Formats: sequence, structure tokens, C-alpha cells
Amino acid sequence: MALVAKDEKLQIDKLTLGPFDNNCYIITCCVTGESVVVDAPTEAASILKGLEGTHPRFILITHTHMDHLGALSELKSNLGIPVAVHPLDARSLPVQPEMFLGGGDDVSFGRIKLRVLHTPGHTPGSLCFLTGKYLISGDTLFPGGPGKTGSPANLRQIIESIEGKIFCLPEDTQVHPGHGDSTILKKEKEEFALFSSRPHDPDLCGDVLWLSSK
Repeated sequence: MALVAKDEKLQIDKLTLGPFDNNCYIITCCVTGESVVVDAPTEAASILKGLEGTHPRFILITHTHMDHLGALSELKSNLGIPVAVHPLDARSLPVQPEMFLGGGDDVSFGRIKLRVLHTPGHTPGSLCFLTGKYLISGDTLFPGGPGKTGSPANLRQIIESIEGKIFCLPEDTQVHPGHGDSTILKKEKEEFALFSSRPHDPDLCGDVLWLSSK
């Protein structure tokens, strides 16, 4: 488990799990010890160990691709806490969710409030979670590009989500994605500006990179 952010209010730890190097995040209120889990890729025992010493309140799901859900049933069984997801992705869950989240909602635990951003494109119900200068971006935004899309229409949609919901945030926002390393929003905005300045194949989709995709 790696510490990726800490201030006087909260601590964010990352576990990288499974064959696709999925990131699971544990966000803990430093005042009360209450915590949330974001995504449950695999290795429930590792996630439970990471939660030791905290008081888990919710399991939040960024989207319901199976590489983000492998440990969900076991985690839910052990913790007995609500699972939250966007309703457009809920049918793919292996457990019954207790909470449906939409853009503009807040998830509160301890003295922390997470703002929910609905960012469709990778999936219809993709969510990001924002608190202060920290963004858990799921598979919506990665260092160097957006999440994988299955069609040109999906690529346009995820770019609209990123431009409208994420690039309006302060440039020092830390972006913690569903796979791989974290990034800073200023860097992503600069690279996207270069992407936007060039013409692109109208059929562009899939694994797109801001600096090299044509």
C-alpha cells in the first residue's frame, strides 16, 4: 500500500492489485478515522488489511468493468457497508447496491465530503470523486490521455466529460486514476491543448494519447 496524499484533513492510500494493475484507493478522515474504499479490483484480504485501524463507511465504484469489481462481493460480505454506484452502471454489479450516485451528489464521511462527478464515455455511468485538490478519476482520465473508448462517439463523450467536469478544476489538482501513476491536472490540460490543435481521424477511438494519437 502506497501513501499518495496526506494533509491535515485526510489521507489517501493506494493499493495496486490484480493482473491489470488496478488501483484501489482508501480515503481516510484524519480526525475521525472514518474511511471509504474506491473500487475493489481483487485481493479482498489486501484491501481489508489496508482498512485496519479505520472505520469503513462506504464502497464507492467508479464504473463496473469487471477488473474493478473482483473483490467486491467478499469485501461487502466482510464489511457490511453500503455499495454506491451510478445507476447506468448498476446492472453489472455482482452485489445489490444500496446507494445510487449522480453528478453533483456528495458522499460525506467523518469530516470529509466527496463531490461526485458523472463523466460518461468509458462507460455510461463512469464516476470521479473530488475532495479539495484530490480527484479519483477512475478510468476517465489517465496521465497522457483519456480512458479507453469503444467508438468515436464514446471518445467525443469522454472528452466532453473531461473538458466540462475536470479541466475546469484548479490546475494543481492531483489526479489519481484507476490504473497506473498519478498526474497533475496542469500537465493534462497542456497536453490536451496540443491534441485539440491537430486534426484527427474521424474514426479515432480506443487507447488515445494526447501527444501521439492522430
